[in-house]
Amino acid sequence: MTLSPYVFDAGRENFDALVVDNSRKGLVLVHFWTPKAGPCMVLMPRLVKLATDYGGRFLMVMANTEELGGIARRYGVASVPTVKFFLDGEVVHTIHGAEPDSTFREALGRYIASESDRLRMQALEAQRQGRTEEAIAMLARAAVENPEDLATAADLAKLLLLTGQPDQALGLLAALPQEARRDGRIAPLLAHLELIAAAGHGPADAEARLAADPQDAEARLTLAARALVADDMEAALDGLLALALEAPDYREGIGRRALFALFGMLGAEHELTRRYRARLAAGRH
Repeated sequence: MTLSPYVFDAGRENFDALVVDNSRKGLVLVHFWTPKAGPCMVLMPRLVKLATDYGGRFLMVMANTEELGGIARRYGVASVPTVKFFLDGEVVHTIHGAEPDSTFREALGRYIASESDRLRMQALEAQRQGRTEEAIAMLARAAVENPEDLATAADLAKLLLLTGQPDQALGLLAALPQEARRDGRIAPLLAHLELIAAAGHGPADAEARLAADPQDAEARLTLAARALVADDMEAALDGLLALALEAPDYREGIGRRALFALFGMLGAEHELTRRYRARLAAGRH
């Protein structure tokens, strides 16, 4: 008997179809219960509500052990209530007793992708197939629905950069909270985007400005960024090192942040990485 769109009663004839077969399409929870056990009757409405709250992201199946004793024994059910999580035809998790809802939600989080996760995966597939604008729209929606998901923000910024929209990518990441901007997934990308912006939008007379005032941080950043664009890595590192040492607080430490972004791009064992890391640590140009 169907209890709700997402909750079903299992019988001997339909257990495998309801549980095992459906688990190959997505997560299925089976509540092994008996009407003689009070905790089962307490847990059942909570599970029904949980299935409703999740709106079909998993299937909830009720298995009365008085009718399905053989099936319960097959899956090692020794006491009720017991809830088993089935995925790809196998039991992947078990909760014994009428545990609080938080226990079930935490377990569900391990096996069910969030809506933003699904959008992100769909977006990456759309990008792979060349549907770039569709991918950007999906990632933007996922970022709005889950603003704390920094992986989505990074993916969206990378895609904007790849499609020739670095200013939009920079705006996206620069708007993140400071703690998020320092995250390892965001910080290197943000530094690269700031360098691109500095190369394209910095003062045209940066060289003359720096000659007139060696403390002109904007001019130094612009020249370092333009050196990077010109593929003169050593000149770029020289400029950023000077900026990190002489103006450590400029634009939230862009000199140091950009240095580490380039170190990451070059690799820890690269000769330039080793040399400039040592110079940065020694505090010398």
